[in-house]
Amino acid sequence: MATQQTRSLARFMMAPSVILLFIWMIVPLVFTIWFSFLQYNPLNPIRDGFVWFSNYKLFYSNPAFLQSILNTLTIVVSVLVITVIGGILLALLLDQPIWGQGFVRILVISPFFVMPPVAALVWKNMIMHPQYGVFADIARFFGANPIDWFGQHPLTAVILIVAWQWLPFATLILLTSLQSLDAEQKEAAEMDGAGFLSRFWYLTLPHMSRAITVVILIQTIFLLSIYAEILVTTNGGPGYASTNLPFLVYQKALLEFKIGQASAGGVIAVILANIVAFFVMRAVGKNLDR
Repeated sequence: MATQQTRSLARFMMAPSVILLFIWMIVPLVFTIWFSFLQYNPLNPIRDGFVWFSNYKLFYSNPAFLQSILNTLTIVVSVLVITVIGGILLALLLDQPIWGQGFVRILVISPFFVMPPVAALVWKNMIMHPQYGVFADIARFFGANPIDWFGQHPLTAVILIVAWQWLPFATLILLTSLQSLDAEQKEAAEMDGAGFLSRFWYLTLPHMSRAITVVILIQTIFLLSIYAEILVTTNGGPGYASTNLPFLVYQKALLEFKIGQASAGGVIAVILANIVAFFVMRAVGKNLDR
């Protein structure tokens, strides 16, 4: 049992790392808040000056603001639904004794290690291209007209690309949880006459609830900052159809050079992320206490 001296020593040894981590996190946030109150353009720094909350008002009044928030939440919710359901199904499949099981698992997990810009380029030019893509060839094979995904359904295309990238992560976490299920419990359920659906609903799914919670929490954090896939494929268009909040901040900062408005958008994005995280934790975080 740890004594008061050992606990104090542990805190003392951890303090430098904690302080450095705190500084590494807080300094960029402080500078972002600082610039959000400035009128700063790197191409014309002479006109710098405090404008207080004008940047927030200008960013909020942007026609793309509300659309970007809606698109951000749509991407998060849609990708979570696809990856959680798809991850459960793939985990159940990979848990079965099949030939070449190790190789199949590597293939399923491999998309997670592809860089987002590379994955977006592959989907844009080889899979979803309206003339030369795989989907276009499949549509023509069945006598249908190919779909211009990035012109007609840009947000759906982005969701499919992002879900393809995050599905392996969900599968890996859920498969690990599934394999930790006691075999004796499954055998007992089978001996009691429980069918596959009953065993899944009353035994497997409750056992995986903690892993599902972890998947939802981690993916929500990263999905709120999706950016590269939109830049490579749709560039936020057509119009604002696929513009999310991080991409709108990018437009203000690096295309329009309105650093103050971009910083205000960054602060709003942080607030939105904390609100979403709060409700997600309230909704599914109770499973972590079980």
